[in-house]
This record gives sequence, C-alpha cells and structure tokens, in this order.
Amino acid sequence: MTSRKAINGPHQGKPVLTACSPLTDAHATLVMIHGRGSTANNILELARVISNPHLACIAPQADNNVWYPHSFLAPLVKNEPALSSAFQALEDAITMSTLAGISQQKIILGGFSQGACIVSEFVARQGKRFGGLLVFSGGLIGPPGTPRAYPDGLDGLPVLIGCSNVDPHVPINRVNETSHILTQLGASVDKQVYPNMGHTINDDELDRARKLVDALTEDA
Repeated sequence: MTSRKAINGPHQGKPVLTACSPLTDAHATLVMIHGRGSTANNILELARVISNPHLACIAPQADNNVWYPHSFLAPLVKNEPALSSAFQALEDAITMSTLAGISQQKIILGGFSQGACIVSEFVARQGKRFGGLLVFSGGLIGPPGTPRAYPDGLDGLPVLIGCSNVDPHVPINRVNETSHILTQLGASVDKQVYPNMGHTINDDELDRARKLVDALTEDA
C-alpha cells in the first residue's frame, strides 16, 4: 500500500462489521462499502449473497450513512475531508484482513453506488494488485476532465463493473471511462451495461460476482 499519514476524519471511530466466515478461518476477504443513505448491515446482506464458506466479509460504517456530501462528479475538493476519511476507513478494513494473515492478493474490494465509487478510485490510486474489484453502479471519482495519472500495476486484477445505461446517478460515459482506465492500468475488466435497469443490482451481476469470489477461493 502507498505509505501516507493516517487520517482522522468523520468516518474514523465508526463501527466496522463482520460476517460470513470468521477472519481467523477465512482464506480470503470481501470488503464491502455501502452506498449513500445505506448501512454496513445492508451491504453485508449483499456480501452474504455472493460469499462462500471460505470468505470473511467486512463492512465499515459511514458517518451519518454518507461517505461524502456531494455527487461523485463534483470537484474533488468539495467532497473533502469526507472522501479522504472514506479511503482511510477502507484502508483500515483492509488492514484488519492483513493482520489476520490474509494477503492483499486475497482481498476483494466491492461496493454499491457511493461505495462503488470509493473502491474503484481507491484501487486506481493504489496501483497494486488486490484479489478482485466489484463495482456495482459507480465509477472513478471527479468531474469530467479529471486528470487520471494513476500508477499502473494492477497486474490482471479481475474487475466486475455493472451499471444501467440510464442510471440517474452514474453517467454511462463514466462507466466506460472507468473500464477503459482500469484496463490501461493492467486490470482484467468485465464490464456489463444493462438496458433500462435503473440504480440497482441484478441477478446477472450477482452471478458474475459469485464466480469471481469462487475463483479466488477455489484452492481453499
């Protein structure tokens, strides 16, 4: 992970929930980030749907159920300091796994909506290989034209990006940009655009997510 000073922001000190297999017994971890107005409990319900017996699930809770105040398309500075605090909460959840003996290459990061934006931006900025990335209705953060000078090194990272072509919160051009950039950084991206779906997750996305999870834990 990129070395930097730890942040003490609005999301620090909030609950971090766990589910699925205990960390001490797991062969891999799924860290899930909830969306705006949702909760860690809610996103863990999704984690349970795509989990298997070899996977531990972790979900940090946002302050007041919101990770950052404005749209993910707003200027980055408008979403600070909450955005950096959200990245710190995600990094702290990852550290929970590594301290339990699970390598970074066995950690899947996932999220829906705001959570999907946080995990995709975090992974792009890290430039290091995780076990997988699940982006449900989200994309890289920042307004159109944001410089994307990320380090490469994703080294075949399996990525699932799923979104509607008419999502009211996520423009399809940002979905395409996110897929393109992550591919350029070395990821192996499975991008699925669903017609007229709205801002939600469908069964096809869940099936694809399960396959990604199962592939990571098949040697367990």
